[in-house]
Amino acid sequence: MRFLSSLCLVSLFISFPSLVSAQTLEFPEVLPGTTNLKLTMPLDEHMVAGIDRYALKALAMSPELRPQKWNYDFGSHAAYIESIKENRKRFKTIIGVVDPRVAGPGFELLTTTENQSVIAECPQFKVHVVEWQVLEGMTAAGLLLQPTGQIKARVVALPDADWTPEMFIGLKPGVPESAQIPLKLAASGVQVLIPTLISRESGFSGHPKVFFTNQPHREYIYRMAFEMGRHIIGYEVQKVMAAVDQFERLNKKDQRILPIGVVGVGEGGLLALFSGASDHRINSTWVAGYFQRREDVWQEPIYRNVWSQLTEFGDAEIASMIALRTCVIEACSVPTVDGPPRAKSGRRASAAPGVIKVAAPESVRAEYQRVAPVFDQLGLKENLSLVLNGDGTNPAGSDKARQQFLSGLRVRMDKKRLPTVELQLVANGVVVDPSSRQEQQFDEMNEFTQELLNKSSRYRDEEWQPGKYKSVELWEKVSDGLRTKVYNELIGRLPEPEKSVPLNVRSRKVIDHEQYQGYEVMLDVMPDIVAGGILLIPSDMKPGEKRPVIVCQHGLEGTPMDTIDPKSKGFRAYKAFSEQLVKLGLIVYAPQNPYRGRDRFRTLQRKSNPMKRSLYSYIIPQHECTLDWLDSLSFVDGNRIGFYGLSYGGKTAVRVPPFVKKYVFSICSGDFNEWVRKNADSAHRYSYVFHGEYEIFEWNMGHVANYAELSYLMAPRPFMVERGHNDGVAPDEWVAAEYAKVRRFYVQMGIGERTEIEYFDGPHTINGKDTFAFILRNLNWSPPKNK
Repeated sequence: MRFLSSLCLVSLFISFPSLVSAQTLEFPEVLPGTTNLKLTMPLDEHMVAGIDRYALKALAMSPELRPQKWNYDFGSHAAYIESIKENRKRFKTIIGVVDPRVAGPGFELLTTTENQSVIAECPQFKVHVVEWQVLEGMTAAGLLLQPTGQIKARVVALPDADWTPEMFIGLKPGVPESAQIPLKLAASGVQVLIPTLISRESGFSGHPKVFFTNQPHREYIYRMAFEMGRHIIGYEVQKVMAAVDQFERLNKKDQRILPIGVVGVGEGGLLALFSGASDHRINSTWVAGYFQRREDVWQEPIYRNVWSQLTEFGDAEIASMIALRTCVIEACSVPTVDGPPRAKSGRRASAAPGVIKVAAPESVRAEYQRVAPVFDQLGLKENLSLVLNGDGTNPAGSDKARQQFLSGLRVRMDKKRLPTVELQLVANGVVVDPSSRQEQQFDEMNEFTQELLNKSSRYRDEEWQPGKYKSVELWEKVSDGLRTKVYNELIGRLPEPEKSVPLNVRSRKVIDHEQYQGYEVMLDVMPDIVAGGILLIPSDMKPGEKRPVIVCQHGLEGTPMDTIDPKSKGFRAYKAFSEQLVKLGLIVYAPQNPYRGRDRFRTLQRKSNPMKRSLYSYIIPQHECTLDWLDSLSFVDGNRIGFYGLSYGGKTAVRVPPFVKKYVFSICSGDFNEWVRKNADSAHRYSYVFHGEYEIFEWNMGHVANYAELSYLMAPRPFMVERGHNDGVAPDEWVAAEYAKVRRFYVQMGIGERTEIEYFDGPHTINGKDTFAFILRNLNWSPPKNK
């Protein structure tokens, strides 16, 4: 690969010319051609800390790189709209606004035989309980404030996720009077629609036949939706756009082209900004308490994590897509979040960490200054307003922000006679249970996403067309293109460094065993990124001899020594399979992968996703450089290097060897299954929807590549699965069904003998029977008879 050759510079061909006895190699304290490895902390901590620095630097640099993705044309307003068309399209894709909306019958007033839809009123307007159609099977629900006089404009008002629509207009306590924005808008003659947002509570986050969690509702939906290329943000933007659809219908019906606006506070501010950018029909956008620099988004709740967002879209760039229309940014206080809800008795604590703070005024100003030149160059400076409400800590809803917003709707605000609203409850109004309404909205999003999951395998089959490849030659004509697509879209690719990085290999002897010697090694991959592990060399190697290598990969929270030491805590799972294999005469390399340290490594995913990267964006180059180094060793046969991983190492087996062609085969142990379902199924105990591995979700995997498709990318190289019947990773049925696709794929190309699955009656562990035979056969290695 061109990336590989420029990334890793191997300058030494390492041999042992002066350290050879007559019969076997001698083993010094430091490998020849390397320098002494000196670490002040364990290798895994050093590795994770380095990747962390790299990821944070990338986030910090992102504002400087985003202009490369934009080609603003300020020649005319029409030219500007055309110049950002593709940016807007990509933006809607990454937030999951991709499904067709349902036209619906309009806003449905919820009236019963006993109660009317009006629940409150005042001289200026009435408050109706309403629903409207959004997507197939998904509705929106909330309140409609209908002016009693002539309507001057139409607005969607989005509360914070901690507020119900009733709280937003003061019918229930909890929202400061000044932040009850819909009241003053409606009193000015504006028709106001207030949707219910999915809340940060956790009451419905789980399943009665599995268990419930402390995940906020927004996180629970985010997890399954992210795997399917959808997002809680996108679903709620769709609800806003569906409301705009109905506003347009009303305009047509009334034969009046009334302006349309959107305003939001806190989480609603996020949705207002994203909706204004996504939908050009929105004339005026008011973002209260959200807009700021976004390079620390990884510290916010995970349901704000958007794949690849900061490569192209900071808040300034998002606002630039509103530029021909009015955009009001109000710096103000919003509900803060110290972390996920506390896990109550009987609930599993599996929520991701994340906080929401009131935006610092300097952060708001800095981001505002990045977008202001766009409005200036369009000659529309007046369309952009920054309102610092007090010192930026007063509640939302300042008169100045409201005036600017209404001006964008062509509605005049009388500063001398500000509207006074005194809502009165209506005795026979329909009774609204906010909890039941929340549950309905939550369930509809869940069910919509589950239907996407159920259809996703058909989508992938249409995309990959596995049945058409009847020969290796046909497959190899397209496989590199598919490999590149999956790497770019699912895993994410690190940028090529400006200069080649010398490997700078360091080593130290850590094992002196009668049958093998062990060296801990570390090498440089990119600035701040290192690779490392333990190299095991059979003690009986002869001078000039070359032997094959098997790479033995640990799982979650593991270390290389877990795969080597029979006395380690990991022996129950790993069975010291590295040691077993080196005793068969193979050279063994046990890498340290960076999935260790709980939140220390899990937040690497959070810091990487906004830059269109994942953990495997780092792990693949680590393995590429490691194999380059192994290939440079005089006693290694670089044409015979295989991979064998358990658990998270099995996850690695379908995400690294398919993209690193120096691996001549791959064995996935204790992990292979219907991975998309495992990540998105909301009714099965095996699903990560319920568990604490919040880093596990991969953007749009359901429509890119499941484990079968990832395994196709190994072909024509051999691929094997090792599966214990009692492995709690997944049921046998999931594993068998997904592997059957792989088996069929290989057989139809005439290479069925290159793939196999070994079932054994055991738990989540290395079995080491058929897999060892597979290794020896595919490395063309026969252990000496005394082995």
